[in-house]
Amino acid sequence: MSQAAQLPRNLAGNPRLSQWLRIRADGVVEVSPGKVEIGQGILTVLTQIAADELDVGIERVRMLTASTAHSPNEAVTAGSLSVQDSGMALRHVCAEARAIYLAVAAERLGVAAETLAVDDGAIAGPGNLRTSYWELADDALLARNASVGVACKPVAARRLAGQGVARIDLADKVFGRPRFIHDHAFDGLLHGRALRPAAPGATLLALDASSVETMPGVVAVVRDGSFLGVVAETEPAAAAAVARLAGAATWGPGFELPDETQLADWLRSRPVETTTVDKRDAATPAAAARTLRRSYTRPFLAHASAAPSCAVARWGEPMLEVWTHSQGIFNVRADLAVALARAPESIVVEHAEGAGCYGQNGADDAAFDAVLLARAVPGLPVRVQWSRADEMTWSPLGAAMAIDLEADLDAQGDVVGWRHQVWSNGHVSRPGRAKTPTLLAASQLAKPFERLIATNPPAAMGGGAERNAVPLYDFPAWHIICHRLLDMPIRTGSLRTLGAFANVFALESFVDEIAAERGEDPLAFRLRHLADARARAVLEAAARRAGWLGRARREGVGHGLGFSRYKNTGAYCAVVAEVEGAADIRVRRLVIAVDVGEVINPDGVVNQIEGGAVQATSWTLKEAVRFDRTRILSDSWETYPILRFSQVPAVEVEILAHPTEPVMGAGEAAHGPTAAAIANAVFDALGVRVRDLPITRERIVAAMG
Repeated sequence: MSQAAQLPRNLAGNPRLSQWLRIRADGVVEVSPGKVEIGQGILTVLTQIAADELDVGIERVRMLTASTAHSPNEAVTAGSLSVQDSGMALRHVCAEARAIYLAVAAERLGVAAETLAVDDGAIAGPGNLRTSYWELADDALLARNASVGVACKPVAARRLAGQGVARIDLADKVFGRPRFIHDHAFDGLLHGRALRPAAPGATLLALDASSVETMPGVVAVVRDGSFLGVVAETEPAAAAAVARLAGAATWGPGFELPDETQLADWLRSRPVETTTVDKRDAATPAAAARTLRRSYTRPFLAHASAAPSCAVARWGEPMLEVWTHSQGIFNVRADLAVALARAPESIVVEHAEGAGCYGQNGADDAAFDAVLLARAVPGLPVRVQWSRADEMTWSPLGAAMAIDLEADLDAQGDVVGWRHQVWSNGHVSRPGRAKTPTLLAASQLAKPFERLIATNPPAAMGGGAERNAVPLYDFPAWHIICHRLLDMPIRTGSLRTLGAFANVFALESFVDEIAAERGEDPLAFRLRHLADARARAVLEAAARRAGWLGRARREGVGHGLGFSRYKNTGAYCAVVAEVEGAADIRVRRLVIAVDVGEVINPDGVVNQIEGGAVQATSWTLKEAVRFDRTRILSDSWETYPILRFSQVPAVEVEILAHPTEPVMGAGEAAHGPTAAAIANAVFDALGVRVRDLPITRERIVAAMG
């Protein structure tokens, strides 16, 4: 086996130890991760891992801002992979650095390395011999590639892993210190705004910008094909200028959007690329006495980030500088290089925290807007902040999905065959993954790039539209098919969980429907079809904590269960929901059990599971992008309602820790099970099965027939 194959994946791609870690003579340990903070607490977990493996106090560790100029290229912070990929790479780096420094100390002190101990960076040996990392600090020691076979600390020797520690990013946010990109100060800062077309796909036919150019505070009006924007001295001046520019532009027709009321039919009617995701044949085929058929849907979903996307760019020669809250700074650099015909090495992209996006919102596109506007004023930084309407209507959306499920039942009502078909646009259109830029303005330039259709990640990465479509249950036969649409008038891209949210909602709802047909308790049905001991354990833990077996029937109150293993390879999660059905559905309580393998920071795991469950509750009960045949209509909080603080359920999380098992990410584990648990609880409360999200009063009335 090659060295690269034996190193942690992200370290194999970035093997230079000094790219990850620096030990300074002043008692500080610098860590340079390629993953970025988007509110999930990853920098805190990485700090714990580094401090643990090096035997230094956590307060000594400094996390450097991710930058293409110096950070390891860890691609995109996504997929609930940061701890298991970046964290395990950093653990290896720090273990090797510790061994290197101990070897140097042993040689200097004239003793065997195994006789030395480290305490907060101080190295002690027999006979009161002493030195320290700081005394030995030398950048040349880590100027080498990582080695295979480095022994990380055993579980019992880790002081911080498994312990909750304070988030290193929260103090600034709580006390209002500048931390977000929106607050960054630059000398000579100018402000830019881009004008979007009248509708998706529309091209600019005519423009008279003379009245805009003479407005107070306007520095430049920028046009490149159908891309329009302004640069001004202040944010209000930029907003006023782009508003007047809108009245001076004439646009051609755009794409024809689907009929919102017939969205599922539209999805099933478009040209598609069809693939078989998985197929299992029964060892002993059994005859089907009857077949159950059900269909489920989810609408287009918006990121609805709390703050609009923002970026700063400074056009220079030889260097273009960009500051962005993108989840993939190297990917943005790759697309910028192609779009601008510049060498990647002439572009530096640095991360700055922004509003959480949970996938591909407008962050990457705002960065390109800033670059195109900064090109008109070389040498000066230009800050672009999208409007709320821009954020809601022009960011890539989570794809709408239609899912058809069939189960063949034998004479005893047991499942003998299972079929799952999903129709959906692709779920990935991130920058840096194709030869053509996917940035919004790239298709609007005078020399436009092709507008690419969203794709799905490969199965080895969990897939996209088909994510979690293969059941974890021990059914004897199944056939899983994915139909990826080749038509995309509404722009789609990565949204948290990709297709897993809808697939788990559908699969787990259908499992409950089968159990109801059999008159069997939904928990018992699931356990009867699960051989995986860890899957069974989370179900049993959630049910026990929620009092599933002893639950009392109350008028209008229902309980439901949902389960999945994210991507079928990641974290296990089971959810019990308690809902109350009155004028609207109210989720009162969510009880969740989760298994993420080794737990570095239990408080962080709970935060992630709670956050995912609350977001999933909002998706399940509230959220749907509205549109007519020409444009997106959900351009504000009034037209895209989300869960209010007063509607947030009580959430209880129980962690089933396995310290000796590999780490698995927690960020996306709770979404699908939460949606299914809520839907199943609604049925339990009202006797009505709603198969189309969101579960609104209108949907319940329609389901009642």
